[in-house]
Amino acid sequence: MSNNNGAAVNANNIVLRTDNLTKEIKMGEVTVQALRGVSLTVGRGEFLGIIGPSGSGKSTLLGLIGGLDTPTQGRIYIDGEDITDLNEVELTRVRNEKIGFVFQFFNLVPTLTALENVALPIQFARKAKYSPHKRAKELLGLFGLGDRMNHRPSQLSGGQQQRVAIARALANNPPLLMCDEPTGNLDSASSELVMNTLRDVQRATGTTVLIVTHDMGVASQVDRLVTLIDGQIANDVDPRSTAQKMAVQMLKEKRKTGEIAAPPQQ
Repeated sequence: MSNNNGAAVNANNIVLRTDNLTKEIKMGEVTVQALRGVSLTVGRGEFLGIIGPSGSGKSTLLGLIGGLDTPTQGRIYIDGEDITDLNEVELTRVRNEKIGFVFQFFNLVPTLTALENVALPIQFARKAKYSPHKRAKELLGLFGLGDRMNHRPSQLSGGQQQRVAIARALANNPPLLMCDEPTGNLDSASSELVMNTLRDVQRATGTTVLIVTHDMGVASQVDRLVTLIDGQIANDVDPRSTAQKMAVQMLKEKRKTGEIAAPPQQ
């Protein structure tokens, strides 16, 4: 089996696979096709980006992969498990054990310390693999936050909050880490630190990291870049390749002519 850009992937090393995903959304009397037959194969340990203009289907695809929504058609496999028809109890188990989420606005519990935030997913795990506080201390120390363990989110900078969020996402050692605009609410220095942290995670643990972004600076740092346009995969290549440069140029030309809208400024 191969991923979308032609590289061979052993079936046992596939962390994420989508088969012909379609998502239709009814808006009054109008039906909008948010996704149009998206098929994607992602191997273990990949550092992958998904980019596209506003309305391209990025957030819809992320929601489907994360089990937060169901497709109109198609199948979704996470770490070899078909999650398409699972009930909410089983989806909660998959999200807790197999997927880590990192959001633009951190989504930390404001009344809990950094240590308590990171320990939370382990406490909710059906079969806990780690001691909650021991694992939380280990991860926070790894991310340079050993002296911030007892601080609440309001006492941390944006970059520190995002690193706490990454540590929380990794608490149960999931095979897939999904990041939705992880640098979108940060300054350039903090953005660089967060991207370095994500890369360190991928290299040290072999975790598959999937980053949804509109920022070409972030996109240029991934090993594989999928471009979504109008709910379909337009390109799936190494972002440093000539093909990707041509794809970026095509997006720029379409924005100039008004054929597609430019992404909103953060």
